Amino acid sequence: MVHKTLGQRDPAAAFPLAHGRDDAGERRQANRAVAVSAIGLGATGLVELLLAVFTGSVGLLGDAIHNLSDVSTSAVVFLGFRLSRRPPTEKYPYGLERAEDLAGIGIAAVIWASAAFAGYESVRKLIEHGHTSHVAAGIIGAVLGIICNQVVARYKLIVGRRINSATLIADARHSWLDALSSAGALLGLIAVAIGQPWGDPLAGLVVTAFICHVGYQVTKDVVHRLADGVDPEVTTTAEAAAGSVPGVIHAHARARWTGRTLRVEIEGWVDPELTAKDADALGRQVAGQISRQLPEAGSLTWTARAAPA
Repeated sequence: MVHKTLGQRDPAAAFPLAHGRDDAGERRQANRAVAVSAIGLGATGLVELLLAVFTGSVGLLGDAIHNLSDVSTSAVVFLGFRLSRRPPTEKYPYGLERAEDLAGIGIAAVIWASAAFAGYESVRKLIEHGHTSHVAAGIIGAVLGIICNQVVARYKLIVGRRINSATLIADARHSWLDALSSAGALLGLIAVAIGQPWGDPLAGLVVTAFICHVGYQVTKDVVHRLADGVDPEVTTTAEAAAGSVPGVIHAHARARWTGRTLRVEIEGWVDPELTAKDADALGRQVAGQISRQLPEAGSLTWTARAAPA
């Protein structure tokens, strides 16, 4: 029997990694977080909207619209998780895992639309010297917004980090922003209560600034993920893990996220006299090291290269 060496071909092999993830369970957690947050924020937003109309507060109005926008972003997140469940096909060999990342674009779009609306209404009231009434009722609505958004943001952030979902983490930041915007609306209403009518439109502008800041952060994170950006520590850890395997002379790693799956590709330079079978066996050892030192990795593609003489 003739054993082909690396001088005759460079074998590439894909290895599943023992990441211990329960994908179905993670999806259930994500869907539960999205549903619970949508119900809570929807109810809070409706209460704030009614109070905003009743009081004429643009700060509270902006906060209400932002809370209600969370319901639409939750629907986008839910759709992304549903689409990402679809299995690989010839047309989409990786499946639709990136649907989760694309959902982040929808979240960013809603955040920027909220900023534009809140800014417009605040400037209009400031110019027209609009009136704010029934301030005590407005203050109650703002406090309700702060409490609900903090609880929801914390819940989604915990679940998002647990299942490593960039989209759910982005949605949690959106809810955290809503808590800050509620606080801004509260300060504006307090200013009105002590005789400063400009406090409400000014609060609306502060809310707009918060929205723009988080919109920038969410957009940056989503674009980074879609552009295959990863933490540099991921590739250095992968190269060190591969290089620690006896027989690997040098290793070069690349990585990218597709949804919640971190895919690692490693080119390993080995003895050119090594047989293809032995090179595959070496790849399995590399996969074991990657699983131990980079537990968030979901798949490994190993390519053995003949080291120069």
